[in-house]
Amino acid sequence: MRRLDGSFVLLVTLIVVLLATGGLLSGGTYLSLFNLQSMANQVPEIGLLAIGVMLAMSAGNGGIDLSGIAMANLAGVASGLVALQVFPVDDAPVAFTILFVLGCALVGLIGGTVNGLIISRLGITPILCTLGTQMLFTGITVVLSSGRAVRIGAPGPLYELGNGYFLGIPWSFLLFIFAATVLGIVLRFTPYGVKLMMTGANQKAAEFSGFARARIITVTYALSGLLAGLSGAIIAARNVNVKWDYGTTYLLIAILIAVMAGVKPDGGYGRVVNVVLSAIALQLISSLLNFIGLSNFVRDLAWGAMLLFFLFVNRFALVEHFADILSSGRPPRASKP
Repeated sequence: MRRLDGSFVLLVTLIVVLLATGGLLSGGTYLSLFNLQSMANQVPEIGLLAIGVMLAMSAGNGGIDLSGIAMANLAGVASGLVALQVFPVDDAPVAFTILFVLGCALVGLIGGTVNGLIISRLGITPILCTLGTQMLFTGITVVLSSGRAVRIGAPGPLYELGNGYFLGIPWSFLLFIFAATVLGIVLRFTPYGVKLMMTGANQKAAEFSGFARARIITVTYALSGLLAGLSGAIIAARNVNVKWDYGTTYLLIAILIAVMAGVKPDGGYGRVVNVVLSAIALQLISSLLNFIGLSNFVRDLAWGAMLLFFLFVNRFALVEHFADILSSGRPPRASKP
């Protein structure tokens, strides 16, 4: 019998429990269309960053991208300043929106490629490299904006991207699902995806197998940067303004989402669908805490506690043990020494 994905089952169960609990505690308000749309509208910007964290962690060697939100802010500010100079927001809203979104994606792609080249070519530890570029990207953003918020405005197409709906579903959420689906297919059915996971699982074996490891690492961090750039575009679309210090807690939340999704910090395993479910689950928890009336300080405490809890769960393979029980109907036997 095929083994179940324990993380997938756990996340689906958690989402169902949260929806049921929220509905009961709020008298149904939690499950109202307005609240569900509001929650779906908040998932994409942090969800895209979390997928980038998943990619970096899957690459192994302590891989992680700490520069995601800094890169997203840089993308929004830099692209916004350029687009404002090229197209008047009110006179050419479509052209402005296209240039701005493509500019955000380009800035993110360049920043991610810089991360990948430093890590793969110079052999710098990923956590130190991305910590350094995080400060670098933040510094560049402060210089470009003089430390002030840059007003992007609300041209029709950009406003629709951040706040509009298609058949009752936010456009930003549809973009997030589309990006996640494409990336999931790439990781599942292309040589790059196979080599990425094999590189993360056993770097020595990958090197002896003749993998172009430097290229794989560079592409991985470039994709992470691209996702951060798209996140920056959605942040601008939702908030009208972009600033260098937006989303100061997003780094912790993105890492928490990846860990909840069962991504192995040592590398070699990560599923995009689990990251999507994990981002949705965390948003449900955040909204439920708001309904209960707990402050943001308590919420930050909860995120830290949850991160430690899921690190413990993953470290001792408790989810895999649960999946074995579901698959076989009985606990797995201990192997003989």
